[in-house]
Amino acid sequence: MNLSMESRSPAKIETPALVSYVFEKDDRIQGALVELDNAAGGRLKRLAETGELTGKLLEMTFVHELPGVAASRVLLVGAGKPDKFDGAVLRRVAAAALRWLRAKSVTRMTFLLREGERTAAGSQAAIEGLLLGAFDSDFYKTEKKNGKVMEAVALAPGEGGAAAEIEQGMARGRILAEAQNFTRTLVNEPSNRLTPRILADRAVEMARQAGLSIDVLDETRIAELKMGALLSVAQGSAEPPRVIVVTYTPAQLKPGAPVLGLVGKAVTFDTGGISIKPSDGMEKMKYDMAGGAAMLGAMKALAALKPAIKVIAVIPATENMPGGKAQKPGDVQFAMSGKSIEVINTDAEGRLILADGITYAKRLGCTHLVNAATLTGAIVVALSNINAGVFTNNPEWQEKVLASARRAGEKMWPMPLDDDYRDLIKSTIADIQNVGSGRGGGASVGAAFIREFTDDTPWVHLDIAGTAWLDEQKPWAAKGPTGIAVRTLADLAMSLS
Repeated sequence: MNLSMESRSPAKIETPALVSYVFEKDDRIQGALVELDNAAGGRLKRLAETGELTGKLLEMTFVHELPGVAASRVLLVGAGKPDKFDGAVLRRVAAAALRWLRAKSVTRMTFLLREGERTAAGSQAAIEGLLLGAFDSDFYKTEKKNGKVMEAVALAPGEGGAAAEIEQGMARGRILAEAQNFTRTLVNEPSNRLTPRILADRAVEMARQAGLSIDVLDETRIAELKMGALLSVAQGSAEPPRVIVVTYTPAQLKPGAPVLGLVGKAVTFDTGGISIKPSDGMEKMKYDMAGGAAMLGAMKALAALKPAIKVIAVIPATENMPGGKAQKPGDVQFAMSGKSIEVINTDAEGRLILADGITYAKRLGCTHLVNAATLTGAIVVALSNINAGVFTNNPEWQEKVLASARRAGEKMWPMPLDDDYRDLIKSTIADIQNVGSGRGGGASVGAAFIREFTDDTPWVHLDIAGTAWLDEQKPWAAKGPTGIAVRTLADLAMSLS
């Protein structure tokens, strides 16, 4: 999509569709919209007075051929209550506007920022929304889209916006949105078209284009490193596992600076293994590599944003299949750390591969860790598909991650990880077992298992099982992968530098 900035005053902008937003309050026509209304002889105010233009969140009011206005059509999107408006709402407004216009075969549009958003942060949020809204998951449909593709978008800051600041926000927004869409593209791939080896190839391609260092560990090197937990998950599949290691190193590295480790679960398809899942909905388990994809997307963004710290992504990738060589409930495996694990349920495999991924990230010198994984159905029960669950062994580090999530507009919620949860993973014949001994608390139990491999390294676990995939289309997003955590992790790395 072609992006540009439009500097003319709103009424003089020649475009197939001029888009802005109105708030849910009595005086809805304010600021830049006053110029449009004056040029149109007060028609926008009359729409508000008659109740057709309410400002309710994501309500669309489409007006054709306003007299005195150069734009062919004007779309006013409801932005809801002013006191609840922020970058996250702006992002959704922009995305919903693009998708709504595109469905009507509009191929070019101009998005007019209101007065409070004529900043780097405002332009960044708008561009993110526009690009994220353009994503669709229908990669493999063969019928043509009948021209319903948004080809070009201009951002209009109106009067009072600093051009340099707006352009800076637009550039950053494009970097982050394209990285998030890269993640969504990976997660959307069916498992026959994204095996662990193909995922590694895609990572290599991305890293080389972005100027990042990359190392891919094959099954021989994985065995030499004694990553027994990862190998135990992989042994039931004909597809060999991979560990993808992507490294960003700044031009100047300060002595004593933190090294951020991003560890992502990449189970390219999860049947559950011998503890097989129900067939209903199993096709969605191609998304079980969303944590690993998020780390690749974050690294793609950081290569362009260039934080002043070193960042290493470690992505263990495998399938979880019920083959003749698959591990069985009751087996005991040894992780890379040397800790023994009794496997009670082979469908609790994500925590096994993360155990070795975290151990390897520490060996590579990571001083602070964040892992992301579609780990448990229990987090969906607790938080639905609204918030990602956040667990930690270090409250101060958790607050840094949550602060980044708030700035990025991604909803995350802190969850309990008391020492008592460790009692639930005690094994009678090994150091720990991979599921809890009682019912309930599954998300915290999964986090407690991963914590066993972090030692004292500051660590945050993001359980994104409920937020990595949309089960139905939204006005601002297609059904399918969301790319959650990319923007948060990019912000976190930048904030540390």
